Amino acid sequence: MALTKSETSSFSVALPDEHATRRLAIDIANTVEPGDLVTLSGDLGAGKTTLARTLIRYLADDPALEVPSPTFTLMQLYELPQFPLVHVDLYRLSGPAELAELGFDDLPERAVVLLEWPDRVDHLLPPDRFDVSLTLAPKLKLEFRHARVTGYGALAPRVNRMAAVRHFIAESGYSEALRTRLRADASTRSYERLALGDKRVLLMSSPPRPDGPPVRGDKPYSAIAHLADNVVPFVGMANGLRQYGFSAPAIYQADLGQGFLIIEDLGEERLVAGDPPAPIAERYEVAVDVLLALHERQLPDTLPVAPQLDYRIPAYDTDAFLIEAELLLDWFLPRLNAATPDTERDSFRAIWRELLQPAIDAPPTWVLRDFHSPNLLWLPQRSELAQIGLLDFQDAVMGPPAYDLASLLQDARVDISEETELALLGQYVRGRSRRAADFDAAQFITIYATLAAQRASKILGIFARLDMRDGKPQYLRHLPRVWGYLQRALSHPALEALNAWYIAHVPSLNTI
Repeated sequence: MALTKSETSSFSVALPDEHATRRLAIDIANTVEPGDLVTLSGDLGAGKTTLARTLIRYLADDPALEVPSPTFTLMQLYELPQFPLVHVDLYRLSGPAELAELGFDDLPERAVVLLEWPDRVDHLLPPDRFDVSLTLAPKLKLEFRHARVTGYGALAPRVNRMAAVRHFIAESGYSEALRTRLRADASTRSYERLALGDKRVLLMSSPPRPDGPPVRGDKPYSAIAHLADNVVPFVGMANGLRQYGFSAPAIYQADLGQGFLIIEDLGEERLVAGDPPAPIAERYEVAVDVLLALHERQLPDTLPVAPQLDYRIPAYDTDAFLIEAELLLDWFLPRLNAATPDTERDSFRAIWRELLQPAIDAPPTWVLRDFHSPNLLWLPQRSELAQIGLLDFQDAVMGPPAYDLASLLQDARVDISEETELALLGQYVRGRSRRAADFDAAQFITIYATLAAQRASKILGIFARLDMRDGKPQYLRHLPRVWGYLQRALSHPALEALNAWYIAHVPSLNTI
């Protein structure tokens, strides 16, 4: 099928030396996704293998990784942290039959393929791919290369974004920076550490998210759940948190339209240690104090972002809580080969509506929503509450203070014993009781248990969805922990009706 102009996007770049070629390789490495094909074409000796070697080492996070040229073996497989990668060199290919003999038709699922000399199999190339063409320029300089990066079909928009991020980094003064890819969690955002001399910053790339299909009425899930679709909420919340003395990262440069930010690097020291990770008690105690300090303030629901641009924080309303809890029905139960008839779904929603009303009625505060170990950093060089670095708050809402405490004390990725949970819950309740004479400890604990159950239900659904829809089975290992947290929450007497519904309709986790 011939490609139309709208299905192709490309940009050209001059590569005066091997260092420039390596920078281009890193741009490509930060663009590829599981299942992509990247063809490397152009002159013999133009640096295709150098580019491939840099890309592989960068994705492997190992600058010394042995990456031989597959000129004689034709194909080399690398099991990288994010996905398998297959490096193929077809220069010595004798014919298509040899490619089949090598097992090219049986590549690992989700593998990225780097294919040198694609002209050997031009008739077999799919319509959706990247191509990097390198040509020599001996009249300019022995090391000089011209590169043209092209995205075909569905990959064309990502080439546009690659060009945009190169421009943003250059405009921010970091085009010569050493770039290190940081491991991402389950989100669509990506982070790189940029090191230039003694300066260290992070590049955050969060492309504007298009609306998904309508799931209720005419609204997509993201709109009902109040999920950020651009970086404006992140910038607004960062500004607000810093205004009150909390350690959110400073914003140094921003392209709000493209979703690029240069932000303060808060390091990588965490509130957990060991393998498997366990809470460091004194750090968790400071994190609880951060929530106490946040929740005692009268906080605005509108924050400045830029001149003539404010951000209004949405309310964590009943519809948002419900559609999150229903992820259990939509994804977790199907993962257990169980179905939920409409009548039972209605009773599920009715029970949750009644349980959630006290949380909806509670005086609202900023709910950062993912206040847990992946997004909390330890800053020992700072003092008191500023020792807790805050990340990933772009989905913040105005809602009940118990939610973030439940996020912290029932961390989906960290084993937190019931004893530790109760000790930290007690620290919070005592702190609130001292600060506010009208604080109702019993009601707060009931709301805490309700929101812990809601969050656990949501996360069970999200982790099942990551496996079933997104091909990310690694999150399934957390299901037993989250299931255990759910049982803790359901043991609260106020959740008796909900517990009965789960017993009747949710199969035992050991059926996974």
